[in-house]
Amino acid sequence: MNLQIKNGRVIDPANDVDRVTDVFISQGKIAAFDLAPSGFKAERVIDAKNKLVIPGLVDLAARLREPGFEYRGTLEAEMRAALAGGITSLVLPPDTDPTLDEPGLVEMLKHRARQLDQVNLYPLGAMTVGLKGEVITEMAELTEAGCVAFSQADVPLVDTNVLLRAMQYARTFDFMLWLRAQDPWLSGSGVAASGAYASRLGLPGIPVQAETVALNTLFELQRTCAVRLHICRLSSAAGIELVRAAKREGLPVTCDVSANQVHLIDVDIGYYDSNFRLDPPLRGQRDREAIRAALADGTIDVVCSDHTPVDDDGKMLPFAEAEPGATGLELLLSLTLKWAADAKVPLSQALARVTSGPGRVLAGACAQAAQAGQLSVGAPADLCVVDPNAFWQVTREALLSQSQHTPFLGIELPGRVCMTVVRGQIAWELAG
Repeated sequence: MNLQIKNGRVIDPANDVDRVTDVFISQGKIAAFDLAPSGFKAERVIDAKNKLVIPGLVDLAARLREPGFEYRGTLEAEMRAALAGGITSLVLPPDTDPTLDEPGLVEMLKHRARQLDQVNLYPLGAMTVGLKGEVITEMAELTEAGCVAFSQADVPLVDTNVLLRAMQYARTFDFMLWLRAQDPWLSGSGVAASGAYASRLGLPGIPVQAETVALNTLFELQRTCAVRLHICRLSSAAGIELVRAAKREGLPVTCDVSANQVHLIDVDIGYYDSNFRLDPPLRGQRDREAIRAALADGTIDVVCSDHTPVDDDGKMLPFAEAEPGATGLELLLSLTLKWAADAKVPLSQALARVTSGPGRVLAGACAQAAQAGQLSVGAPADLCVVDPNAFWQVTREALLSQSQHTPFLGIELPGRVCMTVVRGQIAWELAG
């Protein structure tokens, strides 16, 4: 389909573009800006006056719950929610059931995604068999099946010797490891951030040291083999300082943070609201301010949704027994815009954390994603049209995800996605 999107404010952080212009799309790719290429005839013209035209968002952490947990979410429902949030590329953690530790399972997931032909999916392979932390998977075979990198998801790896061997294997073939920094012994059975608030609620805590001790271990082992690491879901000011020092040292490391941690702190839990039961847990105000500052200065490369659909049975429990997780695909862009407004961060700089930033991380893991998160002539036409002046209220009825559990229920957020284009085709359009 030939599309012309006219009069929109095109913001493309990857190419330092921020201006009102027309975008021409042909044969699934961006054909030109400003003036139509020779012989171009639009089959549809979209007027984006007073709207933003931005690269499709790249989300580095989204559980779509297939295979194994279809009662919490299905590929079809969650991909539809992603499109409604302007997301065109998703990275999937390997903690499905069965775990993504066999090439056949990865191929089956990729086949299902191709059948639906919506969002671009990039699965992470399990670093160890069954995520049990004992036997390293056949990473080379999993890569051939379609895995872009390797992870333990949220399952801590106890044996550091296994971790070192996995790093050495990955370095040999130049694979990336995407790892959460969490010490299993210090995390224990904690469900909230250690501190005065958790103590008052009588909730078992997770100290900051659970993150910092794990980060020190990761960086010390990384120095021995120079493997490329992506640190997933930082949550503390102290952890951010360690990442900042590692980057200054020149270690090949990138990192992300959940959109939840950009806005929320431990006291938001209120009176045991299980919608705020998250992993990593919400920490204090000082940690949130450190996260915002690190996003602004580039220490944190990416904001992700950490989309983890949980059904009613998993949430309608006492806080300490409730399952951690929240829906986030449809909130990622709006929460990024809210952070930009609250922190007075330039719009292009804020959008970089959900477009070009994660695009670079993903491109470092997968050559096929080299142009993700950008609007370049010749690149796949993955983009969205956004009304930045439209506000919407987060309600269960407004969310397309199969799970409607989020700590932002009832909150009014800025930015409404009007249209999402994937590979040159209109994949989603706001009704009315």
